[in-house]
Amino acid sequence: MKSMINTWRHVFKLDPDRMIADDQLEAVCLSGTDAIMIGGSSGVTYDNTVDLMSRVRQYELPCVLEVSDLEAVVPGFDLYLIPMVLNAADPTWLIGRHSEAVERYGYLIPWEMVVPEGYIILNPESTAGRVTRADAGLSASRAAAYGQAGERLMSLPVIYVEYSGKFGDMELVAEVKRSLDQSRLFYGGGIADAATAAQAAAVSDTVIVGNLIYSDLDQALSTVQAVKGNPVQQG
Repeated sequence: MKSMINTWRHVFKLDPDRMIADDQLEAVCLSGTDAIMIGGSSGVTYDNTVDLMSRVRQYELPCVLEVSDLEAVVPGFDLYLIPMVLNAADPTWLIGRHSEAVERYGYLIPWEMVVPEGYIILNPESTAGRVTRADAGLSASRAAAYGQAGERLMSLPVIYVEYSGKFGDMELVAEVKRSLDQSRLFYGGGIADAATAAQAAAVSDTVIVGNLIYSDLDQALSTVQAVKGNPVQQG
């Protein structure tokens, strides 16, 4: 089941703490996206996560939870994505919270459904950047080194370059992509239309589109074909 991530080119990310009407959710789930990721940086609870998952489950596509709060872990997802912030100044966000979770819930964790993600957070003004105190001013070579360390030293199946709220430096993203042999490169941040989605798709394996769903649904829907019709550049 974990191997399903290797087929994803486009993923919509829904926030349990934000409202989405039934007709909008239907459009998102029937758009041709490869999966729905549920998660957010704040305001995520067990109740709003259960509610959103149950609504998405009406549709035939993978639904995965990106775990940001132990109290909001809900059974019934296809996979559980576990962020590990590689460039966090506070090791709590690299391994601290994770060890707490294993200590408390280790006997309940479906390890065969757990996928760790090595986040590289590059927007210091984002909620995730502030909370983790991420060293966001990385050069392209330094970001690539974080990615390669995550792949080679930690065997992480996903390296996630996250600009969260702003469109990133595609040359930097391309450098991270070139540094990886096995890990899949996720990109998220600032996708505003089909054009920016296509740019991100050219330098990453999987493009995550989130905020745009809530600000301009038509533009968000246009990103699906822009990504899936755009091959990853080699070299």
